[in-house]
Amino acid sequence: MSTAPQVPKSSPITLTVLSLLHFKPLHPYGMQRLLKQWGKDQVVNVGQRTSLYRAIDRLLGAGLIAVRETERDQQYPERTVYEITDTGREATRSWLLEMLREPKSEFPEFPVALANLMLLTPEEIEQALAARLTAVRAGQAAQQRSLAETAAFGVPRVAMLENEYAVALATAEVDWLESVIADLRAGTLTWSAEELIAVAQASDAQAPQ
Repeated sequence: MSTAPQVPKSSPITLTVLSLLHFKPLHPYGMQRLLKQWGKDQVVNVGQRTSLYRAIDRLLGAGLIAVRETERDQQYPERTVYEITDTGREATRSWLLEMLREPKSEFPEFPVALANLMLLTPEEIEQALAARLTAVRAGQAAQQRSLAETAAFGVPRVAMLENEYAVALATAEVDWLESVIADLRAGTLTWSAEELIAVAQASDAQAPQ
């Protein structure tokens, strides 16, 4: 007795592949080209084509996409063109709504570093955050350029909201980093090992035995 193929878990790259195929059948190279043209390479990691092929294989095995045809041209190797299936369309809507509705607990590195700042000196923290501020500002400028370039292709705003969101996050981080660095330089953000040990000991005393 055969069983239906298991639908893979949603991921940024699988959702993006399905979304692209909603517009027209594509081969992997065409997907990469369209991702870059629409500025999606700023939010989906498709720098390694291997990850794209793996996503395609998962979607194909689950019946969410199907092979449309194989293009043959003397100038290029054979290219397999994929199209979305009805099951794929249903999965796309389900994944999209779930991602929009439900914030997921993600654990990026930066908050972990912030949670352990007390192991460094104020001078070390200031230098590290100043370096991060420079990098975030550069990323902010790159996102703004990407928005302008994508808009130049005539892409509507609804297809660029993720870039707007990235710019907004970068702007908020720049403001926050500037305020923390200013507090470090002004000496208003201070701590001591003795203070931290006292807080830890007080927490132990209050914990239920």
